[in-house]
Amino acid sequence: MAEDWQAGGFGLYLHWPFCEAKCPYCDFNSHVVREIDEARWGAAFEAEIARVARRTGPRRLDTVFFGGGTPSLMSPELVDRILTAVRQGWDLSPEAEITLEANPRSVEAGRFRGFASAGVNRLSMGLQALNDSDLRRLGRLHSVAEARAAYDVARDIFPRVSFDLIYARQDQDLAAWEAELREALSMAVDHLSLYQLTIEQGTAFWDRARTGTLRGLPDEDLSADLYDRTQEICDAAGRPAYEVSNHAMPGAESRHNLVYWRYGDYAGIGPGAHGRLTLEGEKRATAGWRNPGAWLEKAETGCGDRVDDPVAPLDQVGEYLMMGMRLLEGIDLDRWEGLAPGSVPQDRIIDMQEMGVLERRGPRLRATTRGRLVLNAVVTELLP
Repeated sequence: MAEDWQAGGFGLYLHWPFCEAKCPYCDFNSHVVREIDEARWGAAFEAEIARVARRTGPRRLDTVFFGGGTPSLMSPELVDRILTAVRQGWDLSPEAEITLEANPRSVEAGRFRGFASAGVNRLSMGLQALNDSDLRRLGRLHSVAEARAAYDVARDIFPRVSFDLIYARQDQDLAAWEAELREALSMAVDHLSLYQLTIEQGTAFWDRARTGTLRGLPDEDLSADLYDRTQEICDAAGRPAYEVSNHAMPGAESRHNLVYWRYGDYAGIGPGAHGRLTLEGEKRATAGWRNPGAWLEKAETGCGDRVDDPVAPLDQVGEYLMMGMRLLEGIDLDRWEGLAPGSVPQDRIIDMQEMGVLERRGPRLRATTRGRLVLNAVVTELLP
């Protein structure tokens, strides 16, 4: 009998926590250091991969994702060493999607060919803007020219290349974003992640916002207009939103991120990396020690995880809703009922269908176009 996680697949997330510089909007677990002992880090990743593989037992691994930080600062030899350990730990699917995140300044053709030789077949590039002045405001070290050149190099080497852009930036009006988005789409990209700028606690932007020095951010009306035009332009260009912030040509969706959004199992290895693993029929939440030095020492002495807790059935429902409702395809009500029998609020679903924020097609439930604009409120109403 299939376990619930198999409906979403099984992926592996590997966190490389080091960056060339810390961006003022970034709340990810990233650090700037002078020196990195790659041999030591490689051995720690090997040990953790072997440990987690022993826990899961034999499984088909569908996706691998090197995130960060800036994984493209790793040497190709280290990436190859880690992927060799992955293949020893699990049955890596012949069609596995293996993604590595990159920043334009770390792009070198020889280095990228080394990543491809190691097995990386998809690159995710952090371009963030196609405007030099806004790149400087975002704390990015590359220029638009460097970004375009890096993208061209990547497309020559990898079969699939995605890139990220941030919009709703300071002093950005609708016409400027429309022009920038059309320029991005003209680069023949098959997958784009388009994120509205959010001001996260613990970032430099948060501190500036509190002191009133982060000026020119859009109001709610402009933010909504920016989102609407993004959907319209991407739809017309054949890259519809399959998830709230992600657009792709059919078949070019990020298979690794779909593991998350479809609530599959995923192992998280590296400083601060989170995982969800079904072990002996029980869903467990894991998280690595956040500090890189602490994680490295713990991994070397037996276990890099700081958290390893069971996830209660109703909490699983909450996670399934928060992830799955982000997708255009929505969620499976039969699967929801299987996670926690009796927890599907039929009356509330009917009410929200009548309000025009939800629609039901057979066993599937999804947000409407109107519902996606207020998705957090919709999910909150559905939570048991």
